[in-house]
Amino acid sequence: MPGCPEAGGFRAPKSRSTLNQYWWFCLEHVRAYNSAWDYYKGMSAGEIEAHTRSDTGWQRPTWPLGRLGVQAFDEAMLRDPLHILSAGRMRRGTAAPKTTVPPDLRDPMQALGLDWPVSMDVLKARYKELAKRHHPDANGGDRASEERLKTINLAYAAVRQHLTAEPRMAATG
Repeated sequence: MPGCPEAGGFRAPKSRSTLNQYWWFCLEHVRAYNSAWDYYKGMSAGEIEAHTRSDTGWQRPTWPLGRLGVQAFDEAMLRDPLHILSAGRMRRGTAAPKTTVPPDLRDPMQALGLDWPVSMDVLKARYKELAKRHHPDANGGDRASEERLKTINLAYAAVRQHLTAEPRMAATG
């Protein structure tokens, strides 16, 4: 500081754009400079938000894990009736990887409250449970339960038909 007799032993950045260039001050003047200095001065709220988000990735471009900056591949568009491609993803000692629900089964699976893939035994057990719970006789003839049971019946029929029509992979030893 002009006219200050103390030695300038404390540094302070000159500006936001030149953080590697410093002013040198004594302790009293560096405290005054730092208390008045605002890194975000002159920036709008949107610019501050963008700057903060940029800092979380060290000013480097980012994207969701597994995408490498390209569009995600839609596996539902790929036909693999022999399950050759999905067999390559299986690992020894682990369950089959979770696949996406076929588009025509999304609503039926949601109506049954099941996750894909599903076995015929799990499907039957869930259907029996829901049929008992929503049967009109068990609900005093309630019309809403009757409509819900109709939806469950249609969903069960659609999933069952898909599972019985799906080709099975031959066991190889």
